[in-house]
Amino acid sequence: MKSRRRPFAWVALALASAAAAYFGGLAWFAQTIPRQPAAEMPTTDAIVVLTGGPMRLREGLRLLAEGKGRKLLVSGVYRGVDVQELLRVARQEPESVECCVELGYAADSTLGNAAETAAWMAREGFASLRLVTANYHMRRSLLEFRRAMPGTDIVPHPVFPDAFRIDAWWRWPGTYALVQAEYHKYVVALLRPYVPLGAADAGAAGGDLP
Repeated sequence: MKSRRRPFAWVALALASAAAAYFGGLAWFAQTIPRQPAAEMPTTDAIVVLTGGPMRLREGLRLLAEGKGRKLLVSGVYRGVDVQELLRVARQEPESVECCVELGYAADSTLGNAAETAAWMAREGFASLRLVTANYHMRRSLLEFRRAMPGTDIVPHPVFPDAFRIDAWWRWPGTYALVQAEYHKYVVALLRPYVPLGAADAGAAGGDLP
């Protein structure tokens, strides 16, 4: 009888270990999501905004207007959208920053954002950038950008959507689902160089919030 129970015990132990590893990783990932802006605001050659909502673009344009970068790239823009339209969405005066804003249309994922930005940085001869995206999307974005541009100084600049409730995140179904989805995408991004996962990376914005 004991010999029959032993395989089931091993299976139960393996499942319990896998569940502990999964939820432990999820909790760690949630804990590393930025909760406040960086204390220092160094100037960089470029500012890069990953599309996903007007909050990100407004912040990028504010940084550009304050002289925190020489040019602003908005990566992952839908075809047919122009600078004027984006400036209207962000409620900025066009003449103040329009000259220094460039739009990237090639990217449709975070991996694509990194590749598009790397090519643009090389064309411009830039060596540093400030990366503007949602706080929950920042860790995966930094992973992809640092892989694509290992010699570039990348300064994270998260924005904080009101609808994303990072405190007690597990109590809010929408936030929990978004954290879980981002965790899955982050794990896929980590494994991509070692496992042929195909086009599993999805979402330049890393979610639906601004």
